[in-house]
Amino acid sequence: MRIAGIKDNTYRQILYKGSSATFFIFVLFLPYMVSVQNLSVSFGSFDLLTDISFLVNEQDRIGLAGKNGAGKSTLLKIIAGLQSPTSGQVDMSREVTIGYLPQQMKLDDTTTVLNEVIKAFPEITGLEREIESCTAEIASRKDYESPEYLKLCENLHLVEEKFRYAGGDNYLADSEKILRGLGFEDRDFDRPTGELSGGWRMRIELAKILLQNPSLLLLDEPTNHIDIESIQWLEGFLASYRGAVILVSHDRAFLDNVTTRTIEISLGKIYDYKVSWSEFAVLRKERREQQLAAFRNQQKMIDDTEKFIERFRYKATKAIQVQSRIKQLDRIERIEVDEEDFSEISLRFPPAPRSGTVVVDARELSKNYGTLNVLNRIDFRIHRGEKVAFVGRNGEGKTTFSKIIIGELDHEGLLKTGHNVRTGYFAQNLDELLNEEKTVFETVDDVARGEIRTKIRDMLGAFLFRGDDADKKVKVLSGGERSRLALVRLLLEPHNLLVLDEPTNHLDMRSKDILKQALISYDGTLIVVSHDRDFLDGIVSKVYEFRNHAIREHIGGIYDFLRKRKIENLREIERKEAAPLQRKEDRENGNISSGKRKYLERKDYERNLRRLRSRLEKSESMIENLEKEISRIDTLMNSPGHLAEATREFYEKYRELKERHAEEMDRWAQYTHELEVFLNEDE
Repeated sequence: MRIAGIKDNTYRQILYKGSSATFFIFVLFLPYMVSVQNLSVSFGSFDLLTDISFLVNEQDRIGLAGKNGAGKSTLLKIIAGLQSPTSGQVDMSREVTIGYLPQQMKLDDTTTVLNEVIKAFPEITGLEREIESCTAEIASRKDYESPEYLKLCENLHLVEEKFRYAGGDNYLADSEKILRGLGFEDRDFDRPTGELSGGWRMRIELAKILLQNPSLLLLDEPTNHIDIESIQWLEGFLASYRGAVILVSHDRAFLDNVTTRTIEISLGKIYDYKVSWSEFAVLRKERREQQLAAFRNQQKMIDDTEKFIERFRYKATKAIQVQSRIKQLDRIERIEVDEEDFSEISLRFPPAPRSGTVVVDARELSKNYGTLNVLNRIDFRIHRGEKVAFVGRNGEGKTTFSKIIIGELDHEGLLKTGHNVRTGYFAQNLDELLNEEKTVFETVDDVARGEIRTKIRDMLGAFLFRGDDADKKVKVLSGGERSRLALVRLLLEPHNLLVLDEPTNHLDMRSKDILKQALISYDGTLIVVSHDRDFLDGIVSKVYEFRNHAIREHIGGIYDFLRKRKIENLREIERKEAAPLQRKEDRENGNISSGKRKYLERKDYERNLRRLRSRLEKSESMIENLEKEISRIDTLMNSPGHLAEATREFYEKYRELKERHAEEMDRWAQYTHELEVFLNEDE
C-alpha cells in the first residue's frame, strides 16, 4: 500500500495492490467537524452576518459572544440546519450528529417525564416493543417443533442481541441519572409533563439531547431555567463530554467553567479567541482600544483629505492631486466601530425612604399547597440595609416565600413587615400589570421623576430598547421585552425593600452589569432570587438556602456559600463511608469520642486521597503506553516498505488505539479535576 498526500492534508489517495487487481481508494480525512465558509445573512438592506468563516474541531468548547441581536442564535440555527444563509455554506462530515437546544420552544407533549425523555432512544424502544411482541407470540403458540416457531425464537434472540448492543440494558438508568442531574426527583419521573412549567419542560428537552450523545451540541441559553446545583452538574457533564459544544449564554461563570474558545460576533464579522470568557473580555478590550485608535486616525486622514479636495478642487494646477485624493478615498476600506460597545451609562435607584430596623420578621411560617408541604415552620429576619440571596433547587419554595413577603400568598404562622416598608417586587409575570395601550417610553415616563427624565432613552437602550423600540406599544412586545420594561420601571420607583425573582433571565451581559452596579449602590434592603453566580457576587453578603421545606442562613457571599456546600457534601460522604467502621454499640448509643471521630475522618480522608491518586497514576501509565504504541505505528506508517505489507487489521488497530487514547485522556482530565477539588476542599 502506498499513500500520497495532497497539500491541504484533507484528502488521501490510497493505492491498493491486490493479487489480481490494482485500484485506488479515495478516503476523506476531515481535520474538523464543521466548516462555516463565507457565510452571510441579510434581511432586506440589513446585513446581520457578512462573509464569516471558521472551523469547529472535535471537543471544541466554544462560547458565542456578542450583544443581543448580533446573530448568535441565527448562527446556531444555520449550523443546526434549521435556517438557510443568504450566501455561503456549512459543511460537515456525514458522521456528525447535532443536538440543538433553542432558547424558546413549543412543547405540547402529553406523557410522563420519564416516557418523554426515553424518546431520545427511538431505536431501543422500537426493539423493546418488538421483543415484547415476539415474546407474546411465542408464549401463545404450542407448535414447539415447527419451523415457524423456531424462526420466531431465532428472531427473538437476534432482536435481543441488537437491543443489548444498542445499550438497551442501561438506557433507563442513564435517563434517570440525567434527570436527577438536572434537578428532578425520583417521584417526578411519573408526573405528567403537562403539569410542569416551561422551565422544567425545557430541562426535559435538554435531557433528551444529552442522552442522544450527539457529536456536536448547540445550546442557546441552557442555564436560563435551571438552578445553581443543576448548572454546576451541567458544567461537570460538559467538561467531560466527548463531543464538541457551541453555546450562547449570558452567565459568565458558566462560560468560564465550560468554554475554552470564544467567538465574538460584532457588526456582522467574527473575532475568534482561543480562550475562555474572562480572558476574552480582556483581549477584546485591548482590541477595541486598538480598533478605536485606528478609527480615529482614519477619520482624521479622511477629514484632512476631504479638506484638501475642497480647498483645491477648482485649481487647475492641483487637478491631478485632487483626482488622486478622490480615488484614494474611494478605495479606502472604512473602519467600523460598534459605538454601543463604548457607550457608558450609570443608573442609580432613587434614595430609599428610611424604614424600621427590622424589615421582615417571620416566625414558625409554613405554606402548603393541598397535601404538598413547601415551607415548614421557618424563622426568618432581615434588617434594614441587608442584601441577601435566596438560592436552592427549583420547587423548594424561593418564589413562594418571596410572594408571601410581598403579601400575594396566604400562609400559616407569623410574618410582619417593619415600619414604613415600601416594597418593590419583580417577577417574570410582572409584565401582566403593564398598560398594553401605552408605548415603552410612556410606560417609563409615567414613573420617572426629576433629572432622570432626560435619560429615559439612554436607560431604555441599556435594557435593549433601542431607536424606534421606545415608540412600540406594550401589547406588541414579547414576554422577555415586557419583563425588561417592568425592570426599568422598578429602577425608577422609590422603594426601600426590593424583592427580585430571577431579574437577569432576559438581560444581556451589559444590561446585567448596569443592573448589578445599580443594586450595589442601592441603599435599601434587597432580597434577590437568582441562579446567576456572577451576578450575585459582590451584591449580597448573606445567602439563604432553601432545602427540604426549610431555609438555612449562610453568612458571606455566593462563592463563600458554594465552597461551604462542597465541603459539607464531602463530609456527608465521609460520614456515610465511616459509619461501617464504628462499633455496633457506638452506632446504637451514638457514643463516639471526639478524638476517635477525628481519627476516623482523617483515616477516611487519607484512604480517599490514596484511591484518587492511584486512579490518576494508572490513567497516566495507560496514556504513556498507548502513546508509545501509537508513536511506533506512526513510524511504521512513514516507512513505505512496511506500508506495502499493511493489512486492513493494521489500520483498524491503529484507529482503536487512537480511540482508546482519546477516551483515556477524557478519564485523566476527569480524575485530575476530582483530585484537585478533593484537595481544595480540605484546605
